[in-house]
Amino acid sequence: MQPHDLALNTTSPRKLSVIIKVCAVIPFFCVFLCCIAVMLRVFVSHRHFLHTSRYILFTCMLINDTMQLLLSVLLFVLAMGQVKVVLVVCIPLLFMSTATFQNTPLILAAMSLERYVAIVYPLHRPAMWRSDRIWVVILVLWMISCIFLIIMYSLREPDPSRDVLSAPFLCKDSIINSSPMQTIFKAAAHVLFFAVVAVVILFTYVRILLETRKLRRDRACVSRAMHTVMLHVLQLLLCTLAFTHPITESLIVLHANWSRQDVAFFNYFCFMLIPRFLSPLIYGCRDQSLRGYIRKTFKPEVRA
Repeated sequence: MQPHDLALNTTSPRKLSVIIKVCAVIPFFCVFLCCIAVMLRVFVSHRHFLHTSRYILFTCMLINDTMQLLLSVLLFVLAMGQVKVVLVVCIPLLFMSTATFQNTPLILAAMSLERYVAIVYPLHRPAMWRSDRIWVVILVLWMISCIFLIIMYSLREPDPSRDVLSAPFLCKDSIINSSPMQTIFKAAAHVLFFAVVAVVILFTYVRILLETRKLRRDRACVSRAMHTVMLHVLQLLLCTLAFTHPITESLIVLHANWSRQDVAFFNYFCFMLIPRFLSPLIYGCRDQSLRGYIRKTFKPEVRA
């Protein structure tokens, strides 16, 4: 579910409900930004992090998820306020929101492959997985996300009666990408993305496990790599929660007398915002090096 699918009837008297929803989302997003800012400050202040492929990919994920949530919250506020925008403004917002959404699982797959390469090829790492070439991997991930979206938008049936420059309307994905072909293509793309990522993560975990039994490696290092890959499984599961909204909406409608807007907001907050908030924090706080620097940020050493 995308936040721009949330709708609100402007003639409804439930203005208090809108205020409560906005006041719940905005502070939550501000806390997320503060946490991300602390981690990014650590990376900038200690440049050795940016010379390690794993931390470069993690920084990329932080920036990607920040962009995704920023656009997500912006579209949510526009939907809550029933603010209409022209097509040339709406499409870039929807495009970048969806691209960053799809890019997160791809980055998780790349991070798992990086751990696999680091264990299997510790001395002769392939060039594209070195810290000075990892940008090639990041660029490929963005290209994959954007190509799928360009294909989906090319399937859109333009409305000749609507002026893309002057006719404002609600910026929702259900309005822009409403054709049956686009719906089928989007569902197939999401399933393909997450299936491929799941296979990659499973492959890396099994190969690391086999390498551990076959070769005499640093057991502590290999164990950390396996735990990291399992953590990526948890992060992927958090990402997939965003696709459970049809099931959760049906269950809520059956067992609670909620309006469609309340159900949509519940799904957006619980299965879109919270997982995106937890995913980078879980990974960042688990890393011993990063955790130590974060602790020093909040508790600076007292110098005599």
